Amino acid sequence: MTNTNLKTSNLKSILHKLTREANFLSLVANLAIAFFGFAGFALLARSYPVELFGQWVLYISSAAFIEMFRFGITNTAIIRYLSGVDQDDRLKYVGSNGLIGLIATIFILIILWTIYLIFPQPIHHAGYGLFFAWYPIMALINLPLNTALVIMQADQKFGKLLMIKSINSGGFFLVILVNYIFFSMNLTQLVWMQLGINVITSTICMVNGWDGLRHIRKATKQTNKVLLDFGKYTTFTLIGTNLLRSADTLIISLSPLGTAAVALYSIPLKLTELQQIPLRSFVATAFPKMSKASVQGKIEEVKELFYTYSGAMFYLFILASLTTFIFADFFVLLLGGRQYLATDPFTGANAVTIMRIFSIYGLLLPIDRMTGVGLDSINRPDKNFQKVLLMVIANVIGDLIAVFVFKSLELVAVGSILFTILGVWVGYYFINRQLDLEFRKIFSSGIEFYSSMYRKFRKSKSNPAR
Repeated sequence: MTNTNLKTSNLKSILHKLTREANFLSLVANLAIAFFGFAGFALLARSYPVELFGQWVLYISSAAFIEMFRFGITNTAIIRYLSGVDQDDRLKYVGSNGLIGLIATIFILIILWTIYLIFPQPIHHAGYGLFFAWYPIMALINLPLNTALVIMQADQKFGKLLMIKSINSGGFFLVILVNYIFFSMNLTQLVWMQLGINVITSTICMVNGWDGLRHIRKATKQTNKVLLDFGKYTTFTLIGTNLLRSADTLIISLSPLGTAAVALYSIPLKLTELQQIPLRSFVATAFPKMSKASVQGKIEEVKELFYTYSGAMFYLFILASLTTFIFADFFVLLLGGRQYLATDPFTGANAVTIMRIFSIYGLLLPIDRMTGVGLDSINRPDKNFQKVLLMVIANVIGDLIAVFVFKSLELVAVGSILFTILGVWVGYYFINRQLDLEFRKIFSSGIEFYSSMYRKFRKSKSNPAR
C-alpha cells in the first residue's frame, strides 16, 4: 500500500471513529445549533431598532423559561430511568413522558391566554405581548419535537438529534437571513414563520415515531408517579437554572432602564453561550452514563465519570474564557454591530466590559454544572434543587441591588460570578457527602482525559485500518 493510500485509509479510520463517538456527535449538534443561533441573533440585532429587538429578546427568554417548567417535570427523569429498563418498561416510561408533557402544555396554554385576556395593556406596555399571544401556540406545536429530542438524548442517538436540531434551527436561520436581505417582516410575521418551521420538524418526529406520543396509552400510574416524584425536584431545579440566566433580563425589563437596556445586556449574555457549547455537549453524554452506573450500583464508576467530565471541561473552559476575554470587543461587534460597542449614554453600561465579566463567570461553570448532574444521577434531585434555590435567591437579591440601587448593568454581571461561586461550594458539599470525593482528582482526571485522547489519536495514525 502506498504512502498516499495509507494516509487516506488512516484519515478514513479516524473520521469513522469520530463520527460514531457520542461526545463528538453531541458537540457537533451543539455547535450547529450555536452557529444558527448566533448568526440569527446577529442578523435580528441588525434588522430591528433597539426597542423592537428588546421585545424579541423578552419573547425568546420568556419562552425558554416556560419550556424549562413544561419539560423539567419529566426530561431529567426520563433520561435517568430509560438508562436501565427493559423494553416493556421503556414504553411505559415513554408513554408517561408524553402524557405528562401534553397535560402540562394544555395547562400552561390556558393560564397564559387567561392572563393575556385579563391584562392586555400592562402586558404590551412591558414588552411581553409577543410571548403571551403566540407562545401558547408554539408550545402545542413543538411538543412532539421536544419529546423526541429528550428520548434521543436518553438513548444517546446523537446522530438523529443533530439532524432534527439542524433542520429546526437551520430552517429558522434561513428565514431570518431571507428577511434580512429581501424583506422587512414585523415581529409577529417572524413568529409566524417560526411556528411554520416547528410544524415541519414536529411532523418529521411524529411520522418517524421518534416523539413517543403514540405510546401515551401505555403509561401507568406507577411510571407516572416515578417520573413525577423525581420531577417535582428537577422541575424547580430547571426553572431555577433558567432563572439564573433570565432573571437578569426580567429584572432589567421591569426597571427604569427599560427594553433598550435589555437589548444591550442581551448581547454579552448571548455570547456566554459560546462558553456553554462544550458544556452542554459533555453534560448530554455524562448524565446518561452516570445514571446508568448509579442504577447498576457502580458507585466507583460514577465517581470516575464525575472526575473525568469535570476536569476535562474545566481545562477546556480556561481556553474558552481566555478567548472571550481577549476578543470581547470583536465578539460584541460580530453579534450586535457597532451600535453596541460604545458606552450607552443612558445606562452608562458597556457591552464589552460585561462580556469580560462573563468570561470570568465561565470558568466556574463546569464544576457547578457537574455537581448538579452528579446529584441527579445518584437520585438526589432534592439536593440539586436546594443548591439551585440558594443560587437563585442570591442572584435575584444581587440583581435588585445592582439595578435599583446602583443602576449598573456591570454589577448585574458581577452577581453572576458570586452566585456561581456559591453554587460550586454548595453543590460540591452535597455530592461529596454522597460519594466521598477527592477534589484534586478532578484536575488530574482532566489531564488524563486529554492525554488519553492524544494517545488514541497517535495510535490511529500509526495503525491505520487495513
